[in-house]
Amino acid sequence: MHMLSDDRGHLSYDLAGDGPPVVLVHAGVADHRMWDAVVPALAERHTVIRYDLRGFGESAPPTGPFRETDDLRCLLNHLGHERVRLVGASWGGRVALDFTLTHPDRVHSLAIFAAPWPRYHWSADMIAYDEAETAALEAGDLDAAVRINLDMWLRGPARGWDDVTDGLADRLRGPLRTSLENQAIVGQHSQGPATGDLAAISVPTLVGVGKLDVADFQDIARRYAAEIPDAALVEFATAAHLIAMDAPTELSAVLGPFLAQ
Repeated sequence: MHMLSDDRGHLSYDLAGDGPPVVLVHAGVADHRMWDAVVPALAERHTVIRYDLRGFGESAPPTGPFRETDDLRCLLNHLGHERVRLVGASWGGRVALDFTLTHPDRVHSLAIFAAPWPRYHWSADMIAYDEAETAALEAGDLDAAVRINLDMWLRGPARGWDDVTDGLADRLRGPLRTSLENQAIVGQHSQGPATGDLAAISVPTLVGVGKLDVADFQDIARRYAAEIPDAALVEFATAAHLIAMDAPTELSAVLGPFLAQ
């Protein structure tokens, strides 16, 4: 891993391959390693850039107010990339979308997978999940909070653990634990999602969601696909929330032609 340092700490990032640059932004329950299984295929034709958001993985927790979009802009400036193909999962999808809204001249194309919708009217199941996680964290039971999140985001509501690929929970547990340890300080200092008109997005856009994901995110994906001009919607039959981990071969097959545009 490489490091980009500033007066608020450092961001860790990884590079692979050669060609037009692609940036992969991880989910809020993971770190850059969630993309491990898709990087080899993408790196055959692209320079693949992965980084850990501030407070995730090997990147330092924030020490003051920050914007995820500013961090991404600084990383691209550091690497000398004027325009990139941008791919984001879950919270990383929202970061990618916000970056496109705030820096449209720096985005060649956009792909978002299971990205949240600001101020969405969450279902009772999502509210119950949030309450359970909050209760576990307030009780100091980080192990319980990890289990709650693994159940929600890796297993999902539509299958049992026997249907989840062996080893995925073990791969995710460490990154998830780090995200939960830093959740409060990240939430305290993050300046939140950008505001902007989705109808103003003019780059090629791909919206994806797992058919085994929480119903809220399937609804949100359809909403993004409807409101972003000419966006394409793709559903992954065997994936829950973390498509890059559940269905990396299928995701690579979709991203390859899209990123070649």
